[in-house]
Amino acid sequence: MSIYAIADLHLSYGTNKPMNIFGNVWENYEEKLKQNWISKITDQDTVLLPGDFSWGINLEESLKDFEFINKLPGRKILLKGNHDYWWTTLKKMNKFIADNGLKNIEFLYNNAIECEDYVIVGTRGWTFLENEENNKIIARELIRLENSIQAGKKLYGNEKEMICIMHYPPVVKGNLDTSKFIRLMNKYNIKKCFYGHLHGYSHEERIEGLVNGIELKLISSDFIKFDPVKII
Repeated sequence: MSIYAIADLHLSYGTNKPMNIFGNVWENYEEKLKQNWISKITDQDTVLLPGDFSWGINLEESLKDFEFINKLPGRKILLKGNHDYWWTTLKKMNKFIADNGLKNIEFLYNNAIECEDYVIVGTRGWTFLENEENNKIIARELIRLENSIQAGKKLYGNEKEMICIMHYPPVVKGNLDTSKFIRLMNKYNIKKCFYGHLHGYSHEERIEGLVNGIELKLISSDFIKFDPVKII
């Protein structure tokens, strides 16, 4: 069993939101994604999808996007992104999955999910632009991340290594020493974090490699050429 990760699929089979308006790199990207996926991922593997999965504004409008990934091999774990307007309560999302006959699709939201020898934890995150409203949202996201970590600890103690996924970067240039997300991961000895959100010119703002002992990697779909990255 292997674990793969790719963020920002931005699927729009149920709504008119073509991504190629953002550049040629997005031309026919769904087919590129599909071929890359089926070339190496099996039903025994897990794929982490940290945010911006579907442009649908509700679950019904996102159904065709769920059906697209449902046909692809592997277990899928989804995290909320800033454009996932369809996202709702865990209860409603799990019912939607069951009612529509979808398989091997799970949601990470204030919880933790076991994945063989690892535990997947995470939260959406938020922009680091300083203002009162953003600071409130970041504080809430920190609580959600700690809730997720605590859920993992409660279920598995220290027996399994935790892998953190976020939609927004946990750290940006200029706050390397002050990122509360990094501090929280350090507190719980988390060594790997994968994130998305950054596109186009924003790729230059990424921070990858070791930061305070944590391996960071950007996995936005356009950055990794719509080819899921093997992380374990």
